[in-house]
Order: sequence, then C-alpha cells, then structure tokens
Amino acid sequence: MKIESLHIGQRVRHPQYGSGTVKTISESVADIQFDEGTKRSMAPEPSGLAPLDAQAAVSGLAVPLKQFVSETVEAVVARLGLEKPDSVVEQLGLRWNNGKMVLHPADPALQTKEVPLEVFFHKVVGIRNQLRVLEQKINAHEKLNDGEKVEMQQYISRCYGSLTTFNILFKEKEDQF
Repeated sequence: MKIESLHIGQRVRHPQYGSGTVKTISESVADIQFDEGTKRSMAPEPSGLAPLDAQAAVSGLAVPLKQFVSETVEAVVARLGLEKPDSVVEQLGLRWNNGKMVLHPADPALQTKEVPLEVFFHKVVGIRNQLRVLEQKINAHEKLNDGEKVEMQQYISRCYGSLTTFNILFKEKEDQF
C-alpha cells in the first residue's frame, strides 16, 4: 500500500499487528494506533500494510467528480423509489403551498404548534417512500415464504390505508396512497 493512498482515520491491517487506525501521515511513514493498544510508525509499502475496508478506485473519469457523484446519487434515489425534497413540494396541491398546520392542545395554557405544510407533507411522503422500500425488501427476501410475505404485505397495506387521510394534500391523484 502506497503512502499516498492513506488518509487519517482510515482503518488498516498489518500482517503482524492486526487492524488499526491511521493517526498521522508524514512524507514516508504513518503512525498507526493498533487495536491491541500499541502505536507504531511504519512505511506502509514495505511493512505490508493494507486497507481494512473495501476500496474503490475510479480511473479515467471523463466527467467532473461533482457530476459523477450527482448522477450516482440520482440513480440511487430513483432505484429506491425516493423523491428529492424539491420534487416532493411539487407534488403538494397548489392550495396548500405556503400553508401551515396548527395543532391546538386541549389545555389552553399550553402553546400551540405550527408546522409548515411543506415540512409536514415531506414527512408524509417520506413515510410512503420507506413503506415502498420495505415492500421491495419483503418481496426480495429469500428466507420468507410466500405466506409470510403476504402477511407482511397486509400490514403495509393497512399502513397505506391509514395514510389515505392525507390524500387531500396531493396535487395529482396518482401520487396518493
């Protein structure tokens, strides 16, 4: 392992001393705090130091890193069926934009709570997204039999049923529960 590929806080493995954490790095050596309690300075390449965690390298990247990360995040969000926060607000019915939800406690001595509807709506949509992910995980689970999957799906369906109260907030019918 080359010194250039180390960073402070990185977990590494040494053939003799086991696993440890990189504490400092100089031009040719790194100080490693090993899990057993010892701290040693060593040159990573000749000592056989290796990364403990999985590593990824992207070479020959033909796009700016910011664009690469942005496109990767967008693909993950789309794959998981999640929405970006700004797209969530677009799903809110026009009459609710810039509105607020006001909660009045039964005891008039207690303070009321006001929540912007965009914030509340974002949380409702977040619940919907998490239920979708849970559905996908249940359907893909290799240890559950079909009967168990159906039973769990029924619980999720009941959750969707409870959330239909909030359908009034959605602009488009196809976005509703």
